[in-house]
Amino acid sequence: QVQLVESGGGKVEPGGSLRVACEASGTVFDINTMRWYRQAPGKQRELVATITQSHLTDYADSVKGRFTTSRDNAKNTVYLEMNSLKHEDTAVYICNAEILDSTDEYRDYWGRGTQVTVSS
Repeated sequence: QVQLVESGGGKVEPGGSLRVACEASGTVFDINTMRWYRQAPGKQRELVATITQSHLTDYADSVKGRFTTSRDNAKNTVYLEMNSLKHEDTAVYICNAEILDSTDEYRDYWGRGTQVTVSS
């Protein structure tokens, strides 16, 4: 059994910063690419950031220069550092990872998400 659990969400004022984390637990033998998505009310899920096992990163144009993703492979954890936050960054931030589990295959796993609210 594998779980992805996000943490660190909350409310922050415009221009502020927040860091969210996502930890994989359970029978995890290896983790390939990890991704952060977000979903705002009434909008489609949006890919925000991607990080490979070798730490190569990619970002949505809407967050480039403001968001940074990183990972600690020893802790099976991925982070998303968000700076210069805007109202439009308000969303549920959801973690996704390709995980080698007890089936000996890489499978897609999803967390339940953590709410980030940017408001004054």
